[in-house]
Amino acid sequence: MTSQQKELSEQDADLPSFHRTSLAYMQVHLEEHEQCKPSTKELILKKAKEICTCTPKMITKSLIQTLPVLEWVPRYKIKQQLLNDIVSGLIVGVVTIPQSIAYALLANLDPIYGLYTNFFCCLVYIAFGTSRHNCVGTYGVLCLMIGQSVSKQLKAAGFATDGGTVTGSFINSSLPINATDVCDKSCFAIKVATSLTFLVGVYQILFWMFQLGFIAVYLSEPLLSGFVTGSSLTILTSQVKYLFGLKIPSHDGAGALVLTWIDIFTYIGKTNVCDLITSIVALAVIVPVKEINDRFKSKMKVPFPVEFLILVVATLISHYFNFKGKYNSSICGKIPTGFLPPKAADVSLISSLASDALPIAIISFAMSVSLAEMFGKKHGYPIRANQEMLAIGMCNFIPSFFHSFACSAALAKTLLRESTGAKTQITGLVTALVLLLTLLAIAPLFYSLQNCILGVITIANLRGALKKFADTPNMWRLSKIDTVIWWVSMLASSLISTEIGLLVAVCFSILCVIFRTQRPRATLLAKVSNTEIYEDQFTYKELSDIPDIKIFRFDASLYYVNKAYFKNMLYEKTKVNPLDIAVMQRKAKKAQEAVAKSTDCGFFSKYIATKSSSRHQNSAEFPMPKIGMHSLIIDCGAMQFIDTVGLFMLKEIYSDYNNIDVRVFLANCNPSVRRSLQEGGYFIQGGSDPEQLAFYSVHEAVQFAERKYADKQREIQLINTTFSFNPSQTITEDICEQTKF
Repeated sequence: MTSQQKELSEQDADLPSFHRTSLAYMQVHLEEHEQCKPSTKELILKKAKEICTCTPKMITKSLIQTLPVLEWVPRYKIKQQLLNDIVSGLIVGVVTIPQSIAYALLANLDPIYGLYTNFFCCLVYIAFGTSRHNCVGTYGVLCLMIGQSVSKQLKAAGFATDGGTVTGSFINSSLPINATDVCDKSCFAIKVATSLTFLVGVYQILFWMFQLGFIAVYLSEPLLSGFVTGSSLTILTSQVKYLFGLKIPSHDGAGALVLTWIDIFTYIGKTNVCDLITSIVALAVIVPVKEINDRFKSKMKVPFPVEFLILVVATLISHYFNFKGKYNSSICGKIPTGFLPPKAADVSLISSLASDALPIAIISFAMSVSLAEMFGKKHGYPIRANQEMLAIGMCNFIPSFFHSFACSAALAKTLLRESTGAKTQITGLVTALVLLLTLLAIAPLFYSLQNCILGVITIANLRGALKKFADTPNMWRLSKIDTVIWWVSMLASSLISTEIGLLVAVCFSILCVIFRTQRPRATLLAKVSNTEIYEDQFTYKELSDIPDIKIFRFDASLYYVNKAYFKNMLYEKTKVNPLDIAVMQRKAKKAQEAVAKSTDCGFFSKYIATKSSSRHQNSAEFPMPKIGMHSLIIDCGAMQFIDTVGLFMLKEIYSDYNNIDVRVFLANCNPSVRRSLQEGGYFIQGGSDPEQLAFYSVHEAVQFAERKYADKQREIQLINTTFSFNPSQTITEDICEQTKF
């Protein structure tokens, strides 16, 4: 044993047991890497050089990244994948036909435009998409939002409506009309829809260019789920009139759902019995069969296409029994074949549709990217989220020139594509061919199809969203805040409107995040026996306190919103308010000085000192406060950042506790927090050894605090043994010498 070790062991023997291990303490010092940050000019030049480099290799790479179809088509395995893709594409195509017609009705458009939308979206996504399972096309929530925007513009344009049927003419004579180019309600509606879709595509392409995909981060799963459920209630309400065969006024804006139900009960006496009976029979067939498909999808290779079957049977029955002529039942009417010539968006509508297009663009790419990532992770293939944004943007931008409306990946059809064994996007090509056959030959056969059947198909597809109500009790047990966000999103989107409801839900969700960081959990830590682990002493049993050391943990970043809460919880948990303690110490010190000054060197000194001392002891008015700790350790492990207000708060806490002889140490600071402390001048308070104010672990801080306290106690003990004297006598002699009494 060396002489230094002997000296340490001799000193260690005189100390309490909890101090003995601290003498072997070694402080950790880490040196940071030199940060070589390029200037803004260098970054711009580097990026410009990368973009402007025009070699054949760079062009090929850029082309493949933009058009992933060029990458996977050469590697396509015909024998292993083609049969699965054909079967899946046929099934999805058959299911898509009735949904295309039904969702076009939901968007206040003619049925043919729903077929156009699904056809062109399938083709475009094959070229730009990275997901093998995403089925892009009409989506109920988007169709609802488009329908609301179309209805609003129809009213602004002066078209008279009665429950969604065409009355035939303009009311607003100021609209530009001439004899050669007359645009009726149907024509104007698709003009609004395509202009809106054009804007949606432009927004999404801009999101891709400027890497703004992070916007989708603010649409949490509870928020989106609540929004979809609330929108589903609105969709359900909008389709009920078709089930009863009612013609009621359309409503938009806040309270539209409630007003629609009031109108339904008001006009219930005018129910078309034929439509009602047809709706009940169709629901009684579709819903149970779809439930069976969902329950036994693992055993059924191909789900039963009940929607398409109902579509065919209902059309035949309506045609041969002449429901339109005998019972005045509402039918689809003439559906043209072929394609209309391409047409650009109406520039005059852009300004009035700009605000409506933004929430549609956000919801569209958020749903598409989330579904792509979900199925990519499940099947083990990579997804490029930014490329998915471009893909869905092009699926809206290009089809907008071909009389299509906004689209996104739809969960139901994507699940169907996956469950039927799809391997690649060739499935989308097969689906597009099925839709092409419908557009060229089959569509006119649905002339006698009742609108109530389309309403039933739309409502039956809302089952998944409406079932979310049953999940709320379990959600409440998992997270009460997420449940509240779900209910706020659902109620806002259904009772106010889809666009404003989405905005309300996002704002409320952000406020919940702020509230969580404003009042986070704050606690004291204690040591797990025989370890270097420190945990919440109010949560776990069998933890041992460190004598005279308080370890405080704050589970959030420290910034201007929660600075006051941080200080209040620190005082509450440690039970030490340094400001109050400092006041009490000053008062006690003044009382002691008063006792000392009353003692003099005269004849009555002993009598006066005794009397004064007795008076202060009896009153006990200003006793010296007991603090109960010599060190405070703040665990910063949960702090991601500290702003200037939080930094000032830490400086203030250090100063206040230092005034009452309590040392403050920080532990578990991440590099960014340390850098903020360094640049903010926090370590200047440490004097000659500023690094002793922050440590890399709580245990290291505890060891250092114990060692410092042990050194101080040893110094006091050394002074007391070296200079044995009576403090009261010394004070009295000094005062007498100064006063010359």
